[in-house]
Amino acid sequence: MKTTKISSLLATLCFGMSHFAMAQDTLPDPDGKPADMSKPVKVYILMGQSNMLGFGKVAGDKDGTLENAVKKENLYPFLADDQGNWIERQDVRNVFTMGSGGPGGGVKKSGWLNISGGKIGPEIGIGHHMGNLHSEPVLILKSCIGNRSLGWDILAPGSPSYEYEETDKKGNKKTMVYAGYGESPLKWEKGTEPKPIGWKAGVQYDGDIDRAKKVLADLEKHYPGGKGYEVAGFFWWQGDKDRYNEGHAAMYEKNLGSLLNALRKEFNAPKAKMVVATLGQTDKDNAKGNEKLIIDGMFAFAAAHKGEAATVYTHPLSQGGASNSHYGGNAKTYMNVGLAMGQAMVDLLKN
Repeated sequence: MKTTKISSLLATLCFGMSHFAMAQDTLPDPDGKPADMSKPVKVYILMGQSNMLGFGKVAGDKDGTLENAVKKENLYPFLADDQGNWIERQDVRNVFTMGSGGPGGGVKKSGWLNISGGKIGPEIGIGHHMGNLHSEPVLILKSCIGNRSLGWDILAPGSPSYEYEETDKKGNKKTMVYAGYGESPLKWEKGTEPKPIGWKAGVQYDGDIDRAKKVLADLEKHYPGGKGYEVAGFFWWQGDKDRYNEGHAAMYEKNLGSLLNALRKEFNAPKAKMVVATLGQTDKDNAKGNEKLIIDGMFAFAAAHKGEAATVYTHPLSQGGASNSHYGGNAKTYMNVGLAMGQAMVDLLKN
């Protein structure tokens, strides 16, 4: 069986504010065997915004495409067989469901984990790690959409409103009230009456959770032969929209903690682990403003939930570009981040 030694950067894992580990990782080719179907399905739920959706380009012979990375650069050889055909795992299912706001939308992809379609996201690296870890059947379930913030659209239930002092362009300071879960609009000046809009805090959370639960309620369709399931973990790659709002960026750590608690309750998974990935363009040593608030919040979240959560530092893994440009569609960025997130989850579960 051939194996590949992933660059040490691929497994750059950050647990807490001050712990940065560089590790080399090897992944074997899938053995082609089905999972032990006598056991419940291990479910991993992926959430976030557009970068979790995945914009890594597959086809083409130019730098940055997955085909070029695998067939010319000899990276990620576990993705293809000796004839250059994409390998399809028989023990990991890959399901993607999407909709805007509350309940609606539905499943966009459901099948065995392989390289299909024109773009990939971090689910590929995550899925291979989880499939290698478990003898049980594995379901990678992605439920998300682009252009959503943790502090507003995906705000977890129970999150209260809060006050935050802002300075406008003229230097005037105002105390703003930011919406708690279920409230609208996003914010309003303290002492004024809020005027609701056609959107509310947490509406995307509600929809993403509803769509994920509908997939699990129809488990036989999405994992044929599946006999029950256990939600074992959550993966979160987000932060781009929050970096445009200081009031949201400042609350990132607290909102992540609320999200983990809410997800565990939603899926009856009190021991499920959580892996968070930072924004690829954010250098932890030189970050400023809202991006610093977000990356610091991500590391503080992992430190506060030691053994329960991990934060992956993706700046060394990114091949350039930024989250708002989807890293130029470079498939290596999405593979690198997915592999690092998968390794972080493996470490959490083993330790």
